[in-house]
Amino acid sequence: MGLVLPLFLSFLAALIGWLYLIGVFRVRRPGEPPLDKGFIPWLGHVLEFRRNTLQFLERMRKKHGDVFTIQLGGFYVTFLQDPLSFGTFFKESREKLDFRKFAQHLVRRVFGYETIEDDHRILQMANNKHLMGDGLEVMTQAMMANLQNLMLHNNTDSCAKESAWTEDGLFMYSYNIVFRAGYLALYGNVPHNSERSADMAKEKDRDESEALFYEFRKYDQLFPDLAYGVLPPKKRVDARRLMEFFWESLSLQKLRTKDSVSGWIWDIQRGKEEMGLSEEMINRYPEALAAVKGEVDTVLRENGQKIQRGGPLINLTRTMLTQTPVLDSAVEETLRLTAAPLLTRAVLQDITLKMADGREYLIRKGDRMAMFPYSSVHIDPDIHPEPRSFKYDRFLNPDGSKKTTFYKAGKKVKYYTMPWGSGVSKCPGRFFATNELKQFIFLMVAYYDFELLNPNEEVPELNQTRWGFGTMHPTRDVRFRYRLRYLAD
Repeated sequence: MGLVLPLFLSFLAALIGWLYLIGVFRVRRPGEPPLDKGFIPWLGHVLEFRRNTLQFLERMRKKHGDVFTIQLGGFYVTFLQDPLSFGTFFKESREKLDFRKFAQHLVRRVFGYETIEDDHRILQMANNKHLMGDGLEVMTQAMMANLQNLMLHNNTDSCAKESAWTEDGLFMYSYNIVFRAGYLALYGNVPHNSERSADMAKEKDRDESEALFYEFRKYDQLFPDLAYGVLPPKKRVDARRLMEFFWESLSLQKLRTKDSVSGWIWDIQRGKEEMGLSEEMINRYPEALAAVKGEVDTVLRENGQKIQRGGPLINLTRTMLTQTPVLDSAVEETLRLTAAPLLTRAVLQDITLKMADGREYLIRKGDRMAMFPYSSVHIDPDIHPEPRSFKYDRFLNPDGSKKTTFYKAGKKVKYYTMPWGSGVSKCPGRFFATNELKQFIFLMVAYYDFELLNPNEEVPELNQTRWGFGTMHPTRDVRFRYRLRYLAD
């Protein structure tokens, strides 16, 4: 009996400590945003949040206003949904709000990679050298060569006579081609030599990238639940197998057998080697279409190029990609409608969040802050009238220049779209990624006639399980067909 009381007290203390850690005792302090913990200890609102992030955050905003704190899987996250106050979020010092701590946690969970102290410096140097400025020219040309290899390899006159039109799913065709060309541009091509001709090497590139895309597609479908830590055990096993497959496919041993591996990859590798890191850790819309097609034809003509049977392939340069304001606007409008990232920061010190209207909120150290610009900006009707409609010229002024002035409640909105995030953590690969999209669209419009099999088909809904993870996917594909433009002549 003498041991019962001490054991009970120890158990009680441990229980209280555990309940404290999972947030059972947390209450809202004076000056803090409204607190909504949900009904499930520790998990809080994560299941509802995960089911439909947009719908959940809109409900919270109606209930609490544009600043509120919620519990999500063991973390308390304060959401800022007032676009006029975003400057505070992005301009706060890294000593107080930091993206890297959150990113490290996410990368460990979804890729099994433990970051090291100088990872950010190495990556930033490689990004600045290769993904922007003059270095982007090399990447753009590599992307162009691989796009043409994947898109045009089977369009010989003989097979074209047999079947002028090719049918496919619009989403999967685009997804497949852009992913594979990007992979080859970054990670290199199969070399050709006396034993392997250039045509054989290109065919092997096509086969290898197709196999990689097939596995990547599986992993991509698991990614959202994996990131939130709610992936069922069986699917966790699948994710681990796929993760190991990618580690092997992108290993240094594999890269050393390739030609034209991007300087971005090698510079990151060299930086890690200098730090003594092991190889295991290194390793639809007719008007819009007509406008874009007219612009593409003009750019080609003004640059002395033409699509013709038996003629040379297009040499689409980076300079030509700067001569497409209509295409730029169409791409930006597409991203406004489909890009839905969740921007998150770790709160490293107690801070005071100052709103544009003068309100102030206290944010606790150890919490997280987040924004979901899709709901707060991208589909806000005050900023973007008819926000769920695709308007290819939304980001064009009447004179054809880029439109950058948008307003809410009579005040200019600085952050009117954020497909790439913003602030110090803004996606460093955005220039290369934008070029990838523009190159693919340019080549499709230049080389092909294409049309929907059912012109009256409704636009698919967005897959709600992917809110917060970059570009949204449709819930179903749309069938289309395409053929080389000169075959219609």
